[in-house]
Amino acid sequence: MDKLVFATNNAHKLDEVRAILGSDVEVLSLNDIGCNADIPETADTLEGNALLKARFVASRYGVDCFADDTGLEVAALGGAPGVYSARFAGPACDSAENVRKLLGLLHDADDRSARFRTVVALIRGGEEHCFEGTVGGTIARTPAGCGGFGYDPVFVPEGHDRTFAELPPAEKNRISHRARAVAKLADFLRGKE
Repeated sequence: MDKLVFATNNAHKLDEVRAILGSDVEVLSLNDIGCNADIPETADTLEGNALLKARFVASRYGVDCFADDTGLEVAALGGAPGVYSARFAGPACDSAENVRKLLGLLHDADDRSARFRTVVALIRGGEEHCFEGTVGGTIARTPAGCGGFGYDPVFVPEGHDRTFAELPPAEKNRISHRARAVAKLADFLRGKE
């Protein structure tokens, strides 16, 4: 069984990724390896941030690892918040404040199309690989649902009439941007890519 460190301590992300990878890979968190560092995310692209985090962990802890970065890209906002999704309302703000800012900016917008995009960067045996997953959808006018995290209460994926926060976790994990990127990672680890 492969053992990889996922460069996160976000319990929601860990649960999602562990569910997607199943028993093929033992996924450890940063906490599991004693990493409590605030890993910088200073790149101007999702791929750049994912690589920064993976390189940080691989170089300091000598482990095979992967990291992700995710952005919500809203058409009416020219692709924003994008790489700044987690700190859209400011560096000390939480998800609820980010959602409030987003809905405020889209208040009168007719075009509410958006997409979530995730890039997963893997460093394994000293080699770097990146995998991308996207899911299109729209931004709801009001938050709905209590599952998920981040922008999930306002993102309605294509082909659905409920937000990510309203979908059962197993259903979200089948169709989400992170699921698609992690599925590519899983295929690579199984030698299918």
